Amino acid sequence: MAEDTSQQKTEEPTERRLKEARDKGQVPRSRELNTLLSLVAAAVGLVFLGHSLMGDLTTLMTSGLGFNPKTLNSVDSVYIAISQLVQLGIAAVIPIMCLFLASAFLGPAAMGGLNFSVDSLTPKFEKLDPLKGLKRMFGLQSLVELIKAICKFLLVGAVAVTIIYYSVNELVSLGLQSFVVALSHMGDLLMWSFIGFSAVLILVAAIDVPYQLWQYKDQLMMTRQEVKDEMKDSEGRPEVKSQLRRLQRQMAEQRMMDAVPKADVIITNPTHYAVALSYEQNGWGAPRVVAKGQDFVAARIREVAEAHEVPIFEAPPLARALYFMVKVGQEIPGDLYKAVAQVLAYIYQLKHLSPVAQSKPVRPKYFDVPQKFQGEWT
Repeated sequence: MAEDTSQQKTEEPTERRLKEARDKGQVPRSRELNTLLSLVAAAVGLVFLGHSLMGDLTTLMTSGLGFNPKTLNSVDSVYIAISQLVQLGIAAVIPIMCLFLASAFLGPAAMGGLNFSVDSLTPKFEKLDPLKGLKRMFGLQSLVELIKAICKFLLVGAVAVTIIYYSVNELVSLGLQSFVVALSHMGDLLMWSFIGFSAVLILVAAIDVPYQLWQYKDQLMMTRQEVKDEMKDSEGRPEVKSQLRRLQRQMAEQRMMDAVPKADVIITNPTHYAVALSYEQNGWGAPRVVAKGQDFVAARIREVAEAHEVPIFEAPPLARALYFMVKVGQEIPGDLYKAVAQVLAYIYQLKHLSPVAQSKPVRPKYFDVPQKFQGEWT
């Protein structure tokens, strides 16, 4: 038996599916990218603000440990001293905290954009199901997370061992240095540690980001039946579609009726078909059909034409050929140039006929309509 592919998720997620997932708070995220950006922010902060931060911390510790005993005699003096220390500490860490805050927003924005969903805050009791919990624990996602955790542990551990190996002499000598010098050296060690950790996590993030994007897309893949059902829902119910088509026809007819007063001539069958032609010598290259209709629509075209004194010319073969062969807005084909030219020439002669003229132009009776056009409607 042939394999049923209608239930296999082989179709790309539609825009509607992506929007619904986003509304539910389901967007691609990479914790490794967020961790990397946080470490990079810390490294950048220590590189550019490290000396200032260490200076503020030195001042904070010396001021806090070396206070005047007389300060304890007054509650107000203690309050003022503590307030100054708190303000100094806050001022010292604010720049670094701003970098961390920026990195916290930059990671999600880079992956799936910033998104707030109330649905993601709603408690989901199905997560309390122990069977589903076991499935998550021993599923593919948990295995991938375990492999990532082991890789991060090994890489970060290797960097930490390397930094300690090459900095062991400095670490041992910190206890022999003055407080200010030791604090400065400690800041340098922290800076290089953050830089090393960031360099290693770039590799982890470079693997995790494409994986998270692939997994997000794979979770939203659709079956063919789901795509068909969504298309049906998007198009709406049959009665709604029929109403839309009826409105579209009415709008199209109204546009045609608005063009009839500007036409040069209405060629009729005489009752079943009516075609409105317009020709601009300095504009279009050939006469153009601006409106056409059959039966009731043809009668409306004639009524509008009579109300605006647009000439009506009865030529059944030519009217049928134009109706069936030319769409509204299109120029007439070259094989009908001669027949239409006869009609337009006659109409133009009538328009420019002098009131004192003794004779009227001869009305054409025979039109050169090729047999291939007649075969379409006979």
